[in-house]
Amino acid sequence: MSKLKIVRFAPKSETTFYETLKKNIDEFFKENKIAPTGNAALRWKTVAMLALFFVPNILLISGVAAGSTLLFFGLWFLMGLGMIGVGCSVHHDSNHGSYSSNKTVNKVVGDLVNLVGGYDVTWRIQHNILHHTYTNIEGLDEDIEVGGLMRFSPHSKKYSFHRYQHIYAWFLYCLLTIQWVTYKDYRLLFQYEEKGLLKKERITLSKALLELSIYKVIYFGYALVLPIIFSGMPWYMVVAGFFVLHFTAGLGLSLIFQLAHVLETSEFPLPTDEGKIENNWAVHQLLNTADFSPKSRIMYWFIGGLNYQVEHHLFPHISHVHYPQIAKIVKKTAQQYGLPYQVMPNFIAAIREHGRMLYKMGR
Repeated sequence: MSKLKIVRFAPKSETTFYETLKKNIDEFFKENKIAPTGNAALRWKTVAMLALFFVPNILLISGVAAGSTLLFFGLWFLMGLGMIGVGCSVHHDSNHGSYSSNKTVNKVVGDLVNLVGGYDVTWRIQHNILHHTYTNIEGLDEDIEVGGLMRFSPHSKKYSFHRYQHIYAWFLYCLLTIQWVTYKDYRLLFQYEEKGLLKKERITLSKALLELSIYKVIYFGYALVLPIIFSGMPWYMVVAGFFVLHFTAGLGLSLIFQLAHVLETSEFPLPTDEGKIENNWAVHQLLNTADFSPKSRIMYWFIGGLNYQVEHHLFPHISHVHYPQIAKIVKKTAQQYGLPYQVMPNFIAAIREHGRMLYKMGR
């Protein structure tokens, strides 16, 4: 594995779009006398999302669902929704430093992902450094690289079985978090060590492996072992419930992130031989990101504003609680400069567009 490739975007001076947009956004917060970080509503949502995950887990361990198969699997399903909520509505903001103006608070809240099967170190590298910086760039954005089973980019190698990916993709999406909680975090640590990326997190490989192993033991202990011992249900039912949890979370998280980037409208640019990208970073984000379901308050609340992916990619340091307001500014400024502002009216339309892209990439 080689070191991380150096790719440079066009200088910001080539367009005044982002400078104008940033000025407009700054004025919005100044005029309304509000901070760009989270607020009381976000803190209450944190409690709600943690409860959605851990309360069903406690009920399972207590054995209250032993007499009802429907209730038993329903609790696992709620845990899956809770995992999505904790990841998108709680951890995601803190991961970008937008949950609070206090760095310690961001660190503590961000570490909650470690308790639900993830690992904050690998997440920050893959998401903050690689995905947010090099969105949809082949060889750098790991969100569009899934080991050859799927083909998201027109520059990826195509295999004959990809012609069916629009059919089997949805099942593979269900396996996303199963990979994370079992082997993927370990694989990523060795991969990032070789690329020199662990240094950016100020952690050694040995320390990261120790931390990760401790978190995994804790997670599997309360999420799988304790239910097997105390739920009052056969072990194979508990294992099946564990998969219900992760199938729910895996499918939900996959759709939330892929619907915003793997679309026919996305550009998927390749750098030149000199490692240069034609557009500057902000324009690149507009060309490779899309919003969906902007009018759905439930969607916005539950997934932490990640249906406003354009706003999030341009201003990851701003909490999602402000996305509906700044979206109007982003759209207006993009139109002012003749730049695309891509948005799909609802979740079903976004899934349909993503399915078309999968079909197209398979052929």
